[in-house]
Amino acid sequence: MYLLIGFTLAGIIAFIATKAGSLTRSGGLAAFITGGLIFSCGGFPWAVLLMIFFISSSLLSRLFANRKEGLNIVFSKDSRRDCWQVFANGGLGSVLALFYSISDTPTWIWLCFAGAMAAVNADTWATEIGVLSGIKPRLITTRRIVERGTSGGVTQLGNLASAGGAVLIGIVSGLFSESNVMVLTIIATTIGGVAGAMFDSFLGATVQAIYHCRTCQKNTERHPIHTCGSRTELARGWRWLNNDVVNFLASVVGGTVATVVWASIR
Repeated sequence: MYLLIGFTLAGIIAFIATKAGSLTRSGGLAAFITGGLIFSCGGFPWAVLLMIFFISSSLLSRLFANRKEGLNIVFSKDSRRDCWQVFANGGLGSVLALFYSISDTPTWIWLCFAGAMAAVNADTWATEIGVLSGIKPRLITTRRIVERGTSGGVTQLGNLASAGGAVLIGIVSGLFSESNVMVLTIIATTIGGVAGAMFDSFLGATVQAIYHCRTCQKNTERHPIHTCGSRTELARGWRWLNNDVVNFLASVVGGTVATVVWASIR
């Protein structure tokens, strides 16, 4: 019964999001799978966290779209999320939801999920809002000034947005926790979210695959074809470590850190 309700709700939301242009067809299918598992196996609190991430990230992707338009030559994809982006952000959550439904000690799994959602929300907010900064970003590793949209580049505005995205998930997850651990849950989730987003930036500045377009003479995440139609060549990083893999690893770090922090100060 719960499976039927969960997948029905996930299907309705995925259909609406696809029609609204927030998801591609493959992204809609992935959202149906991940959302259905999270809704049916995790329950209402899990569904709320997932929806907060999806709604806020979709809205931010559409805001100030004209100011972000030129950055499409840098980012690997546009604001419509495909299946790989959906799995990168929600894949860990769906697996955790399955374990949560059969576990005798579900608290740590809930904390891990909350931390993972905080990480992907923090990273998305940092990306969508940070590129609007009037000050050029600096690499998180060397502090060298780089162009807007460069992987691993951070700004003060982006850092504040990242913290805001993590805090939002932290507060909501705390509201669904027992009163005696509410504050602890908020703190652990927020720290996990910020840590995951920082790890995302670190990978982006060091080993994430970055390509170069000889025609445009610009570095980009897009491969194998740039927006201009020319082929791109690997400039640095590990070829297999694209933005989707980085996002997934950031969610793993966010969930792990949140769980460790919660267990350490419990």
